[in-house]
Amino acid sequence: MAEARLYTYYKDEVVDKLTEEFKYENVMAVPKLQKIVINVGVGSAISDTKELDSVVQNIAQITGQQPVKTKAKKSISNFKLREGMPIGCKVTLRGKIMFEFLDRLINLALPRTRDFQGVPNKSFDGRGNYTMGIKEHTIFPEIDVDKTSQVHGMDITFVTSAVTDEEAFTLLKHFGMPFKK
Repeated sequence: MAEARLYTYYKDEVVDKLTEEFKYENVMAVPKLQKIVINVGVGSAISDTKELDSVVQNIAQITGQQPVKTKAKKSISNFKLREGMPIGCKVTLRGKIMFEFLDRLINLALPRTRDFQGVPNKSFDGRGNYTMGIKEHTIFPEIDVDKTSQVHGMDITFVTSAVTDEEAFTLLKHFGMPFKK
């Protein structure tokens, strides 16, 4: 089984560039991508549980992994929401699948976004992790737009081993993440 293209690129080129740029003494200090978490909240799943099933199916198609349904932590009477009701789904990608998803996201999906100007560079959390939102899941080539009943968005979090946001930004930039100018 072959390695993911971005992982090979990371080992061969990105590690050297980051070591040179930040003057790391040890190769183990170089930041790396640990996992990608994709989260989808489906508020309309309160009244229609079939909608959540179609979202789970879409996310499974996009990521190649079966998502976990997330449940409500609290009851909110104004929204007719009870504690424990399924309200969304999430999936955590690691290893080869993570790098292949990142490759598809950067090279195929994001350029298909309508009026794409780049992803915001202000969405770092202070600990070297980056979160971005996507408004339409139909930008992924795995999704057949004709068979889609409703369009939903998703939050994608990139968890890195970087200590600072600057290191994480540089890591993602070297992977080819199209940040806004």
